[in-house]
Amino acid sequence: MTAHDPSAGPPPDEPRAQPRKAALAAWIGSALEYYDFFIYGSAAALIFPKVFFDESDPANATLLSLATFGVAYAARPVGALFLGHVGDRLGRKKIMVFTLMLMGISTFLIGCLPTRDQIGGAAPVLLVLLRILQGVSAAGEQASANSMSLEHAPRNRRGYFTSFTINGTQAGQLIATLAFIPVAALPEEQLLSWGWRIPFWLSVAVAVTGYVIRRTLEETPVFTRQAATEGVAKMPLAVLLRDHWADVLRVVAAAVIATVSTIFTVWALSYATSDAVGMSRTGMLWVGALANVVALFTIPLWARLSDRVGRRPVFLVGAVGSAVAMPLYLWAISTGSYPLTLILGVLVFGVVYSAANGIWPAFYAEMFPTRVRLSGMAIGTQTGFAIAGFAVAFASQIAGPDGDDWAGVALFAALLCVPPVVAALSARETAQVPTEQLGERHAEVPAKAGASVKA
Repeated sequence: MTAHDPSAGPPPDEPRAQPRKAALAAWIGSALEYYDFFIYGSAAALIFPKVFFDESDPANATLLSLATFGVAYAARPVGALFLGHVGDRLGRKKIMVFTLMLMGISTFLIGCLPTRDQIGGAAPVLLVLLRILQGVSAAGEQASANSMSLEHAPRNRRGYFTSFTINGTQAGQLIATLAFIPVAALPEEQLLSWGWRIPFWLSVAVAVTGYVIRRTLEETPVFTRQAATEGVAKMPLAVLLRDHWADVLRVVAAAVIATVSTIFTVWALSYATSDAVGMSRTGMLWVGALANVVALFTIPLWARLSDRVGRRPVFLVGAVGSAVAMPLYLWAISTGSYPLTLILGVLVFGVVYSAANGIWPAFYAEMFPTRVRLSGMAIGTQTGFAIAGFAVAFASQIAGPDGDDWAGVALFAALLCVPPVVAALSARETAQVPTEQLGERHAEVPAKAGASVKA
């Protein structure tokens, strides 16, 4: 009997991988979960300064509201420690179901909160507590969905299948934006009294839909074999920090690229609709919506390209390109020209940023072996994302008391693209490494001629 080639997938007598089902579950779950997560961003920019904070000082109210957006990102590393440990001990599926339920419930409750006028200072406190629960949920969502998709995918298509997770995230952001467009068009009194609550209440469907979709998923063959042969790590975090600390730091630095998303989605929206520029809420929401529509198509294309040419070059295109393109987008907003803002918004977020955004699920996950993959991804990404989340509040400070120093914010956004570039340049190329050998320092990459070379 000939030995089974691990790069070819599971042996015939083992359960076959379900790459399409896993990718679909990741896409739908991420779309539903990040719909919840991103409606908060729109509300933080447009609604919450007037509903939960002191309107007598609009600039400070906006700063505090945007800071609550970042609170969830601060909670994410803490959630990653716990959920990463559980996911590497008990499996990816359990985390995927839990995170979706937690996000749906906490978001629904935000829509039920009394305002500052009704209960005073307790209102923003309750808002922050529920935002923290959103952050804990998000901490485990992408890492578990990415691990599930990658470990089910064929070796030569891991980039493509894992991109469905981030594609679902973009879809969720798109749905959140579309949900806010009719709400933002309401008269001011109706908008601030009950209109803003509707998108949050709709999230009750998240818990039900997420449970139905994800409970039928099978655990990944790679994790199942790991548990049955070598066993799972009793303390995944200890193994991770002992043997893979450099890759954790690399993912932290690379994940700072998410700053492009948070500044685009939240700060730029707040700036464009401020008195300094005066663009309409609805018009700017359409910029984000159309940019996300384009991203839905470009993300899988960039991911497929990374399966052919490697993760590093595609990621670098996105990181370097974003450093150049993001300042151009903020400049376009400063001119007050809606057509120019729309064109550059779609180019920056829909095309350029998608190069890095579409392939990071595979790029980061491939740095770690199966037994610590979820922990490594969760802790690394969520720490980097925490920086990106609070970048919105820093951008608001940089913009000054009048909120109109777009050039300072543009420089800030460009500088935060440097750590991802350095991380990508220092990373190993893993696109062709067999799934079972990912995370090993001397993994063998099958050559085109059939021989093996050391990675």
